[in-house]
Amino acid sequence: MALKQRITDDLKAALLGGNRFAGETLRGLKAAILNEEVAKGLREAGLDDAEIEKIVAREVKKRNEAAALYDQNMRQDSSADERREAEILSVYLPKQLSEAELKTVVDAKVAELGVADAKMMGQVIAAVKQDVGNTADGAMIAKLVKQALN
Repeated sequence: MALKQRITDDLKAALLGGNRFAGETLRGLKAAILNEEVAKGLREAGLDDAEIEKIVAREVKKRNEAAALYDQNMRQDSSADERREAEILSVYLPKQLSEAELKTVVDAKVAELGVADAKMMGQVIAAVKQDVGNTADGAMIAKLVKQALN
């Protein structure tokens, strides 16, 4: 529950400090966490830090995708807001692996599983995700696995 408490403390600090933008962003994150707790029937017990990190990663991904759409439609003001929100939320994620570090993990997993064709791509992606957890983006993992198997 340490991560959830940290988010709550940062929300209070942002609102007391007059940073409404960060406060609203964190309030949205807390709502997403609460929705997930209710959906899983864990309202009283709460989610563990790994589950909360998954929610944060999902929220960051949503913001980045929305920013890309705003960029395509020439709405730089909205795009900038989405990127700021993603930046605020990224603080609660573990340090992300670089592409080179992730490529090393992918290559090792491909060798370990003895996979030679793209038919096994899903199994390799799942194994890599199991190893790296929330420290890498799923799209990046898929891209590197595809490169390794082709």
